[in-house]
Amino acid sequence: MNPTPENIIVTRPTKVVYREGNLLIKLFVEGYSGADVFNEAHNIAIVEETGFKIPKLVNVQKINNRWAITTEFIEGKTLSQLVKENPASVDAYMEHLVDIQLEMHKYSAEKLRHNTEKMHAYISQSGLNATSRYELHTRLNSLPRHSKLCHGDFCFSNVMVTPSDEAYVIDWAHATNGNASADAARSYLIFHINGESERAEKYLDLFCRKSDTARQYVQKWMAIMAAGQLVKNRPEEKELLLNWANVVEY
Repeated sequence: MNPTPENIIVTRPTKVVYREGNLLIKLFVEGYSGADVFNEAHNIAIVEETGFKIPKLVNVQKINNRWAITTEFIEGKTLSQLVKENPASVDAYMEHLVDIQLEMHKYSAEKLRHNTEKMHAYISQSGLNATSRYELHTRLNSLPRHSKLCHGDFCFSNVMVTPSDEAYVIDWAHATNGNASADAARSYLIFHINGESERAEKYLDLFCRKSDTARQYVQKWMAIMAAGQLVKNRPEEKELLLNWANVVEY
């Protein structure tokens, strides 16, 4: 079955996501990198092996000359949908978000790329000047290398809650193995990019309190995460990201 208005769940510039019975199909635009598709599928397979609750990978295939990743379909709503439907309960949903993230960080997935290596590559590709890149590479080298499962894009829209209140984390394209505070800094940045600065602060306060992590420690990652986001080259984000990425001391 091809995507139709009736079975499409979401449409993005590079893909359309639709349901086919008990399956969820992520169909990418023609010409989309096959290497990126297989990397995402590889990530899903690795995370699935950890035992952390995610939709199971079914296959990778081509549909009408377009790459597609098929996973099991999870009935439910994202935390993002639930927040929109029940705005008065946003604090409870935020607690749930952080609890799920902390549970995820209990797992290790050493077959995944380490987030230190990934961020070094992103800093090099960020378009920042040599001095800024040097400072960020130096900072990154000074931060501890851990071995925790990190999502890399953890936010309300990537947590699916079933009618029986089970939570599944979706969209593992950016998954890494590494430092949990890097993952938290990335989530904090996502809230800010979405214009949700108040929620960003609530999120970070909760994460630091529940994980017993110093806020200053997570903040050490923020300029690095901003440099990584610059690689996506989105003009509307550039001013915010450049301000965050500026760590040069003269």
